Order: sequence, then structure tokens, then C-alpha cells
Amino acid sequence: MITHFHTQLAYRRRPTRQVAVGEVGVGGDAPIRIQSMLTCNTWDVDGVLAETRGLVEAGCEIVRLTVPTQKDLEALPAIRAGMRREQLDVPLVADIHFNPRLALGCVPHVEKVRINPGNYVDQKKFQVREYSEAQYQAELERIEEALLPLIQALKDHGRSLRIGVNHGSLSDRIMNRYGDNPQGMVESAMEYLRVLARHDYHQTIVSMKSSNPLVVIQAYRLLVLRMAAEGMDYPLHLGVTEAGDGMDGRLKSAVGIGALLCDGMGDTIRVSLTEPAASEIPAARELVAALEALKEGPAWPEAAFAATLDFARRPSRAMDAAGIQVGAGAPVAFLALNTQGDAAGYKLKLDDVQDFDGELLSPAPNQDGEVPSRSGQLVFVGNCAPGGAAPMVQISAEEVDGAEVAALLGRSAEFAGGALLLVAGERLLYPVRRLAGLLAAQGLDWPLGVLVPTIADGEAPLGLAAEIGSLAADGLLDALVCPEASPAAHGSEYCRNLLQAARLRIYKTEYISCPSCGRTLFDLQETTERIKAHTAHLTGLRIGVMGCIVNGPGEMADADFGYVGGAPGKVNLYKGQQCVERGVPSAEAVERLVALIKEHGRWVEPPPS
Repeated sequence: MITHFHTQLAYRRRPTRQVAVGEVGVGGDAPIRIQSMLTCNTWDVDGVLAETRGLVEAGCEIVRLTVPTQKDLEALPAIRAGMRREQLDVPLVADIHFNPRLALGCVPHVEKVRINPGNYVDQKKFQVREYSEAQYQAELERIEEALLPLIQALKDHGRSLRIGVNHGSLSDRIMNRYGDNPQGMVESAMEYLRVLARHDYHQTIVSMKSSNPLVVIQAYRLLVLRMAAEGMDYPLHLGVTEAGDGMDGRLKSAVGIGALLCDGMGDTIRVSLTEPAASEIPAARELVAALEALKEGPAWPEAAFAATLDFARRPSRAMDAAGIQVGAGAPVAFLALNTQGDAAGYKLKLDDVQDFDGELLSPAPNQDGEVPSRSGQLVFVGNCAPGGAAPMVQISAEEVDGAEVAALLGRSAEFAGGALLLVAGERLLYPVRRLAGLLAAQGLDWPLGVLVPTIADGEAPLGLAAEIGSLAADGLLDALVCPEASPAAHGSEYCRNLLQAARLRIYKTEYISCPSCGRTLFDLQETTERIKAHTAHLTGLRIGVMGCIVNGPGEMADADFGYVGGAPGKVNLYKGQQCVERGVPSAEAVERLVALIKEHGRWVEPPPS
């Protein structure tokens, strides 16, 4: 299915109804709200209060906790009393899986309930069957009957509801009819949204979460189109689940969440990190602040370009740029552009999957025999002669609609091999989209890239990652150019991590690790670090580290190996989605994971230290 999503050239927020989560409005003209989730057990009242206090002090506006058992439910009155006593004035959200009875019990004590349509009244039994229309309709009627008590309770107490779809826990019914894909995620939500609307309940927020940022973008874009077609305007909760920690987790979240924010979608966000919950808040605030800066950019004229929901790359010609293949059929190129001395000293070399290789290439003379240098906002690198190697052309983001760019496109006959157009600037998304439209209007298939701004040591700008991630999702990115030529430079590391977060290149082991909550059966942060210590050298391997079985096996659907909490003190090990060892004692589980990787021929010895 190819469906097009209109791509904006200036920031416009998607209009939604406003939903009240206690005293906090979500959607409509309310600001984008920042939330997080507690990692402690909900029955640990003192722990809940302490962690909630830390989140509120960090700037969290909505706090979620998990309610997996009756013991957790019974702690809620004491938690509310403690919050009143300590003046912790923040809405609570109860996270429910599997048990409608617990959801009903939570309603009087929290401002919002979150249910997962994949397991609220379904249990994944991994059954494959074909549903007749009558059988499928009977399933929908069963869901409606199960939802009616919750709908009534929510109305009676004035509470809101989140329909929280997880890619990793779609029901067998959805998997069999629609598949394990964004369409299945959207249909899972729509089944419930139609029931709620039919019973005149509209205090609803929706989320579509996955550990794959591109699946997240695709699912939300499709959901917005589907809801609009049925007259629904519910606000969106954005998040990338199981993102991991450190720079990797932040960049993965920035790609998925940030790309949607750039398109005006998203009314509340959570950055999920395998770190203390309060660490999530600064990252979320940075994304929202970057969006505010994006709003101040120029409003570009509309372009003849629309992104495909299946992330098809924009058709671009195969081209040689200073000895490097870019465009159709080639992966997104990672280039390094280093200024040495004066402006004529631009040099290029390729960063391959393993490391930089290739020779440094000096700028070649142009057709008049002159060595190129800065000319206004343009830098030409390569041989501009007809029939020669195609040039790289740097264009300031502010000048995309300028006379020089128009003249460049008008002289397209001079560039027999095409040109790689590089957009440079602090704000990249809308100018690149505009340039894609200008090229389409001229019938030109020249590849497009961006020149990343210089990144200071220790920084990992999330706004930049959001814009570049959005370009990757739109299929517009053919090359990413780093201003530093050294592979050890911080900017080079940032670019490699960003390309991996956007699923464009694979440089190292990827960890799909959840952020922990009251369902978690082991210390996720400590365990993830132990697993990294043994496996971080395994280039290109994906390892899932999941605290429980609620979303674990599903969210690590594309992982090569998985480490999943099965019971207190016990771990289940996976090869792909198949559980191959159950009940491994935690003390032995990391070593058994390494042995499993070796058994399947994916192990290499680490380099000497």
C-alpha cells in the first residue's frame, strides 16, 4: 500500500481537541506536555513519592506508574494521600496490561488510565487462523462489551484514557488480518477508538510506540490520515519505546519523536531511556525547545513533493561525487568535509561502514581551469566540465529560494553528470524539502544531502537529529556530510550514531533496551551495562534487553538475540523471536547469552585492549 503524507514547508501544528488529564490540558492550544514513567514498584509508596518528587522538580508534567497486581492497586490511595501531604500536584496515569478489573479499580485514584489494545481483553497465543467476517465482527463485539464498564467509570469520574498501541504486543487477531506492521498498529487503535466514539466518550489520547523510529513515524502518519478520514481529532502521545541509553537512546528518540513534532504532530511526549526516570526530562525539553526554534524559520512556498508512508527513497540518479557513489542504488553516503586554511581547502573522504578509508581528494579545477573557492553561498567541489565527475554544490539553507539557486537549476545542462546538492545551515528540514520540490518542478533527479553544523565536544543536538531523521523518513537524504575529517572526532561519532538511529547505516551493536518500570524483573541499567561490556564490539548485531514479557518479545522483533525477564531471578533467552532457553538463573544469563551468540556463528573476539 502506497499512501502519501503531505510534507509541510513551515511549522503548522495538527489541530486536535483538548483532553483534560486532571488540571493539565493535552492537545488543542495547550503546550506540548512532557511526561515520564516511574521505575519503582507501585506498592513501594515511599519510593513512588520520592521518584515522583524528582520528576516534578525536573519539569515532568504527567507521571505514569504501572499497576500489574492487586497489591499495586491497593497502594494507590496511600500514594494520593502522600502526594497531597507533600504537595506533589501532578496528574497520575495508571498503566494497565491484561486485567480490565485493575483498570476499573484505578479509575477513582488517577487522572488517566492507559490500556494496550493488544492485551486489554486479548492474550497473544501466537495462533494463526483466518477469521471470517462474521468471526471478526464477533471479536469486535466482545471488545465492545469488555470496554463498556471502563467507559462508564471514566465518564463517572471525569477521567481520560490513553489507547496505547505497542508494536511488540499486537493481538493475534490484528497480526493475522493486517500483519506485524504500522497498518496493524493503526487498526488496533481504530478498533477501540470506534467503540469509544460510538458511546460518546472522547477524552482520549492515542499512541503508536515501537523500538524502530521509522515504524513510529510511519504508524503515526498513517494514524493521523485514518483518524481524519473518520472525523476524529484526538491528541497524540509520542514516544519510541526501548530506545536504550546514552547518546544512542536520545538520538533514536529524537528521530522518531522529533520528526513527528516537525510535522506538527504530537501533544505530549515521553523520551524512554534505560536510565533514571528524571534523566528523560531534559532530553524531552530539548526536543520541545528545538521545535520552538524551528517555528521561527522561514515559511517556504509549497513544493511539489509529498513523502511516501513506506519511506521510498526519492528517485535520484546514480552519481560520482569526488569518487564516491551517491544516489539511486547506493546507501546514504557519509562524507567528511574538512576546511584547512583558507576556504579553497575543502577536502573529502568516505566513511565506510567500518572506518574511514579512501584518499583525501583536493578540489579539482573547474571548466575554466580555476580551483574552486567560495562564491557567495555556493561551494563547488569536483569537475564541472560536461561529461566529467559531478560536482558537489553547497547551498545555504537561507538561500534555497535565492537567485543563485534558481540560476544553478536553470543551468542544469552544464552539469552533464548531475550535481550533489548539499544544504548547510542550522535549520535543515524545510529548506531540503523545498529544494526537493524545486528539483521536481525542473524535472531534475540530482541527489540531495546536508552539511551537518560543527558539533561541540560532549553535545548531541536532538533538534538536528529530529530534522535529519525526518529527511531520512521522507526518503530525501542521499548524503550526510560531517565538517570533521577525523573518524575519532566527536562530530563524526555523532553522525555515525545518528545514521544508525535512523536505520540508514549500521556501525556497531544496537541495544533495544526498555526504560524499566514496576513490572521489570531485574536491574535494567546494571544488566544492560554488563551485556554491553561483553558484546559492544560485535558490529551490526541487535540485542534486546527487556525487563518483562509484556512487550519484550514483540518489541525486539528485529533483534538477533534477546535477554528477557521471565520470573524473579530468571531470564529467558531468545534467538530472533524464538525463545530458546527458559528460566536461566540471572547470575549465569549474560554468559549464556554470549554462548548463544557463539553457537549461531555471530561471535568475533574483541580486539586486544
